Amino acid sequence: MQLFVGLGNPGPEYARHRHNIGFLMVDAIAAAHTFGPWKSKYKSLVAEGRLGNDKIILLKPQTYMNESGVAVSAAAQFYKVALADIIVFYDELDLIQGKVRVKIGGGAAGHNGIRSIDAHIGNEYRRVRLGIGHPGHKDLVTNHVLGNFAKADKDWLMPLLDAVTHSVAWLAEGDDARFATAIAEQLKQKD
Repeated sequence: MQLFVGLGNPGPEYARHRHNIGFLMVDAIAAAHTFGPWKSKYKSLVAEGRLGNDKIILLKPQTYMNESGVAVSAAAQFYKVALADIIVFYDELDLIQGKVRVKIGGGAAGHNGIRSIDAHIGNEYRRVRLGIGHPGHKDLVTNHVLGNFAKADKDWLMPLLDAVTHSVAWLAEGDDARFATAIAEQLKQKD
């Protein structure tokens, strides 16, 4: 069993924020792979399903970004999921729009959701960083992250969500390199 966590802030006013790309990602996975309905548990919205032979729990913490670790810790303890079986999808300023990187551990790099998860469960879980691009100056970062996706962002956002969704079984199997390669191949075909 694995726990796939999408980070974001709850509520319709945040739904299209760049900071909520993690929510968008797990929503896309749930829809494409016919997961069960979202239910309220562990201060989160939870959906259960399968990717191949692997049982997957999708989690959207409803605690707001700064307290994501509370929800992730509660779900991980209930399901008895090891750190190695937790995968967190979140926005990454330091990657250009539409790029994906997977890593295990590391620092929070200023991301409050990651900082909260690290504080509650440690940092040796897998991270899928979804590039939202940097606005160019540190004074513009807050408005960029907490701003809505622009219409032009659909040109890279929708292909990214589709590519990750179609490649996510590799991630569930633990083949991060094949996952990254499959995404790159799919995005290349759409150019």
